[in-house]
Amino acid sequence: MKVKFIGATESVTGSKHLLITEKGSQILLDCGLFQGMGKETDEMNRKLDINPSSIEAVILSHAHVDHSGNLPTLVKQGFGGKIYCTPATLDVCRILLLDSAHIHQGDIAFINKRRRKKGMPLIKPLYTIEDVEKCLTLFKIVPFNQEFKINEEISFHFSENGHIIGSATVNITAHENNKKTRLAFSGDVGRYKDQILRAPSAFKQCDYIICEATYGNRLHETLIDAGNKLLDIVKKTCVEKKGRLIIPAFSLGRTQEILYSLDKLKGKGLLPDIKIFVDSPLSSAATGVVRKHPEAFNEALREYMTKDPDPFGFDHTKFITDVNESKALNLIEEPCIIISASGMCDAGRVKHHLRHNISDKKNTVLIIGYCAPGTLGAKLLGGEKQVSIFGDLFEVNAEIDSLLSYSAHADYKELLKFLSCQDKKQVKTIFLVHGEDEAKQEFREKLLLEGFSHVVIPNKGDVFPLD
Repeated sequence: MKVKFIGATESVTGSKHLLITEKGSQILLDCGLFQGMGKETDEMNRKLDINPSSIEAVILSHAHVDHSGNLPTLVKQGFGGKIYCTPATLDVCRILLLDSAHIHQGDIAFINKRRRKKGMPLIKPLYTIEDVEKCLTLFKIVPFNQEFKINEEISFHFSENGHIIGSATVNITAHENNKKTRLAFSGDVGRYKDQILRAPSAFKQCDYIICEATYGNRLHETLIDAGNKLLDIVKKTCVEKKGRLIIPAFSLGRTQEILYSLDKLKGKGLLPDIKIFVDSPLSSAATGVVRKHPEAFNEALREYMTKDPDPFGFDHTKFITDVNESKALNLIEEPCIIISASGMCDAGRVKHHLRHNISDKKNTVLIIGYCAPGTLGAKLLGGEKQVSIFGDLFEVNAEIDSLLSYSAHADYKELLKFLSCQDKKQVKTIFLVHGEDEAKQEFREKLLLEGFSHVVIPNKGDVFPLD
């Protein structure tokens, strides 16, 4: 068997890895969208660098669009096999992929409006809602810890990795030429003390591991510190300065974690009496999906829910889906908290809220997750004093703060813990993906110090035989 690295090599997006067996069967691990790559992003997503009709199956680690978001393009370009995932991943993909299609169609409509005025040829969206609906018919559910045979050479099972609802480590076994090869693909690894989800589980011994390295050189704050800091930021912004707290948050995961944190503060009588708006149709739908899968919750949350059945909603919290209600938030003068997607600030309604609030020093923008280089969120975290939003320049007078302990990605100590279930002597190679170069290089050194003998950082297009 060979593995070809196609995406999430020089970046943290576009996850895509191709397995090629001795008999020529091709299995794709993830098919994600590239994000935040500037003008090259669209072309990178349209050019898959694989032959979709030659692929027998896709095994999907989880539903985030940088891992699942280009599946409709794969189908549109000729893939007709099965897409294997966990039950919750299918539920999440139903809403995330449809939302992605809406975004692509809306963006292209806006671009074509300008192109039409200039007499330029019109362009088509990457994919449409109809493409997504066709793609969803190819999904096949495989429960956690159940071995599934794709063909006579390849079988796999999912083990829990605590990143988001339904996320999994993919454990592959190849039987070729009377030889067994074991490969694990980490997907994105979650936290061991996540507020909502169970911790990542140990996975079976492997010969090869494809491991993410998003935070391979960083340590997160503790969640206790994060809760206290969140309360301090709310008080300073909304009580002392009487401003607005804008929280860009991914619709799935981070939105629910922030709501749970605020719910606990409210329950303790610590949260100021201010209105909280969750302004994102997708966040509303995603919260519904999370509520549907309590089997993924950790024991602490289950215990909390015996006293508070809904940890993601309370008095003064309003979910907004209507676009006119969203626009009306700009007219509210009282202090408030607005939680809106997307987490990297590069799409969705949060851009409109930033446009209206970024230049007022009373306000605060709180970044709570990873922002890829080049995104608006990364620029704000980098301290830029002037940013472009919808083509207009705005002075950054609002306070910019961060709480990265809410990140869904394991830090380097947690990644080492995730890999500690393995006998290092039996692991032939660890391939590091899904990280910036500095993070991967530093994590590679940590792994070598831990006793892993061979750690490789592949480039896009690299092919490695798995002996």
